Amino acid sequence: MPTQEKVETIEDLKGRLNGVKTVMLAEYRGLTVAQLSDFRKQLRAVSAEYKIVKNRLARLAIGTSELQALGGELKGPTGLILAKGDPVSVAKAVHTFAKTNQALVIKAGFVDGQLLQPNGLKALADLPSRETLRAQIVGALTGPLAQLVGLLQAPQRELVYVLEQRGKQAAQSAQ
Repeated sequence: MPTQEKVETIEDLKGRLNGVKTVMLAEYRGLTVAQLSDFRKQLRAVSAEYKIVKNRLARLAIGTSELQALGGELKGPTGLILAKGDPVSVAKAVHTFAKTNQALVIKAGFVDGQLLQPNGLKALADLPSRETLRAQIVGALTGPLAQLVGLLQAPQRELVYVLEQRGKQAAQSAQ
């Protein structure tokens, strides 16, 4: 018979999982409380959270949802990284922390409907952020447009230059 506390934990987790774009599983064995606190702080900076729950309760919470594929990875001391925002920035934050704290082991992730293994999450972390990609696209579009504007303005500039020189010649011959 499940206790009221467990039922509330499952419902709370279901509420947190509702609408998330990114869920990552990470083993926290060997991390100190201070390191976990620092990790949570870094995740909050990218609009994500780190939640440690019992594996059995997590399996019940993901139950029949699309996150069910993560159920097989819920073994050992596992924490859930949940984010509704940009998955790239979350992956970057997790991998940055994992580089400095070798005890954090990334097990798997579920990003935009796809189950990713640790190497897939690493590739996601290596992508530029959404803002950087947008800036690159805008730069790629504005470069040729600026050249086109320059080419279209060239005949007018040349005409003005020719008329200017003609005017100077006329002024010199009149003197």
